[in-house]
Amino acid sequence: MTESWIAPCLFRPAIPSHQLHMPMKVFSFLLAVVSSITTAFAAAERPNILWIVSEDNSYQWIGCYGNSQAQTPRIDALAKDGILFEHAYSNAPVCAVARSTLLMGTYAVTMGTEHMRSRHAIPSRYRPYVEYLRHAGYYCTNNAKTDYNFEGKDTSWWDECSTKAHYSHRPAGSPFFAVFNLGVSHESSLFENQPGPKRLSPAEINLPPYVPDLPEMRVDFARYHDRITEMDHQVGVLIDELEKAGLADDTIVIYNADHGGVTPRGKRYLYETGVRIPFVMHIPAKWRSLAPFSSGQRVQEPVSFVDFLPTFLSLTGIPLPANLQGRAFLGSQRQEPASDEMEFLYADRFDELYGMRRGLTDGKWKYMRCFTPYLPAAPYSFYPYNVPSWVAWERAWKAGKLTGIHRQFWESTQAPEELYDLSKDPWEVHNLATDPAFQGKLVALRERLKRTMRAATDTGLVPEPLFSRVAAGSTVADYVQRSRFNYDGILDLAFAATQRDAKALPKLADTLSSKDPIARYWALCGMAVLGKAAAGEADAIKPLLADPASINRTAAGLALWEIGDHSLAKRSLLADVAGTSNSWDLLYLLNTLHALNLTRDLPKGWEQGKEGRKDNLDYIHRFALRIAKEAAN
Repeated sequence: MTESWIAPCLFRPAIPSHQLHMPMKVFSFLLAVVSSITTAFAAAERPNILWIVSEDNSYQWIGCYGNSQAQTPRIDALAKDGILFEHAYSNAPVCAVARSTLLMGTYAVTMGTEHMRSRHAIPSRYRPYVEYLRHAGYYCTNNAKTDYNFEGKDTSWWDECSTKAHYSHRPAGSPFFAVFNLGVSHESSLFENQPGPKRLSPAEINLPPYVPDLPEMRVDFARYHDRITEMDHQVGVLIDELEKAGLADDTIVIYNADHGGVTPRGKRYLYETGVRIPFVMHIPAKWRSLAPFSSGQRVQEPVSFVDFLPTFLSLTGIPLPANLQGRAFLGSQRQEPASDEMEFLYADRFDELYGMRRGLTDGKWKYMRCFTPYLPAAPYSFYPYNVPSWVAWERAWKAGKLTGIHRQFWESTQAPEELYDLSKDPWEVHNLATDPAFQGKLVALRERLKRTMRAATDTGLVPEPLFSRVAAGSTVADYVQRSRFNYDGILDLAFAATQRDAKALPKLADTLSSKDPIARYWALCGMAVLGKAAAGEADAIKPLLADPASINRTAAGLALWEIGDHSLAKRSLLADVAGTSNSWDLLYLLNTLHALNLTRDLPKGWEQGKEGRKDNLDYIHRFALRIAKEAAN
């Protein structure tokens, strides 16, 4: 049976399904055609591309984006003589997920790469921009980060991929596409053992309103300004090297961050501080026809990582394939944005901690939906606890010293929906989702998100522990794109289950007996979200404590706990630790136990024989260490 392909996103170019299901033989033939077409340009010059990517810094750390305390002269100069994109987004607020989108020009949630460092297999029809560029004669180097988040060898795509990779190694006469990744601004640069602030005094730091005014917060903000200044210097070194080699007039220079971060409520969050990136480009005079924008212009149209692959191809004269979800915003094949262009945002499991969030933004409005509102809103990974300001914020919350948004950030349950008017509330501190004056906008964006997820065939509707179960030797992307998968039904169910509306209870109750484990999962989640309002369905939930799918046994235990049957829920959840064999199932169960503050009741030695599994990068071991540390305190 021929499998159907993804429908286009509503704000993206139409993608004919017959062109998108592309066997490798067909793809190889098309690449040969591309090569023959681009050979015609061999006698003509083509631009080189120098792409500089910094890690973990959102837009607000850069001077040209309005930070008066920043010291970023080289990036500011690049923007002054080039193009600055005001509303550029990384789609995902963490590296591996964002980079899979960048490489393939396809949403991570379409491919099944939305979970951090999951390494699940993806269909071979998804091809990276590097492959198109190399077939067109470009010498492609990557210095040196990959982290593409799917099965395979990341370095294999490149002509060179190492800390020594450099465009100067290219064959004579070849154009180059060279990536340089700057790690000095990475989250780990704020770990406790890293240098303190030098340039700015913590007392003079302008803290944004979404974080509490704590001494550790001020110190970390001051320290990160130093990291950004150092990163800016490294950008300058790369630009100077290009000029010294006499290549500046032939090379398009691109600078952007890989996502937001790293001070609290940045990285891993769908707020602007987690997904809005600095993005500036310099196009030399001989290639100015490739951009409709003037030097020094601040571009208002929204763009995101899914748009980078088609833009790279458009800038280099390579015909755009049909199987892309993004649009070329520069080059000879530029596609004008839709009048209501919005960028699709997503966040799922980050390291050990599960959660599913989706969002939309056009730079003015931001809508976010949480599909796991029963899980804590912070943290979304234990990794940030190496950063002093994160620890201080949580400590202040536990001590009862916080109020308002600073306290709410750590509350045990999350709002199902958030809506922000970014033009009036750029730091996203006033959630308008419950304001009657904005219900029309809320409903419109809720429906827009549902249509967007449907168009992208968002694989997040399948919980990660069920990936291998439903894929059955294939991929989860293939599974959800098959016509026999009831995508619309599951999508509607997921929205109903997470709306906190008792009107959905009859539908959820009927679904508890479904033969589809995914449908049962969402029905159980809905019961947990409704809590005591679903108490009348307790007897219907109890049989699912013996569900064949471990994640559904966990979800049933969670639902009973939220309804109020703590004794049965606790007994069932703890007993299942020994009976759960799949690492992803166990990780989900540990997440639930941790959210319910039940990890202290785990039997001694529970982790023996369950650590060090290759399929989750020792996340079970990491969780075990965290549980032991919390028990000691």
